[in-house]
Amino acid sequence: MKNIQDQIQKFDDARDWSNPSQIKDLLLNMNEEIGEFWNLIKWVDAPEQQRLIKENKEEVANFIGDMVFLILKIAHLCGVDSEQAIKEVLTEYEKRFPVEQTKGRHANKKAGGIDLKS
Repeated sequence: MKNIQDQIQKFDDARDWSNPSQIKDLLLNMNEEIGEFWNLIKWVDAPEQQRLIKENKEEVANFIGDMVFLILKIAHLCGVDSEQAIKEVLTEYEKRFPVEQTKGRHANKKAGGIDLKS
């Protein structure tokens, strides 16, 4: 993950695109990308969503690539080591969502789910 983040930094630096003032624009770009994916699967049930995803695999893969690129670019611009950040989040999630209490359940506490976040 760190290697890819470094590649994104080099890509951006070569184009003078490593501008921290872009962070808000990158967040807006992420919303745009999410909207494009949502348009693919909106208003249909889960089986139909899976069918549409399968039929549009290239578009879905492009969405995932765009989102990972944007996340790693934001990490670079914020001075965050993405690999360390995800490790810390996974450690936190292991504590918040113990498998023996959450397996097969959601995490929405207001709807009866389990989330041990203090």
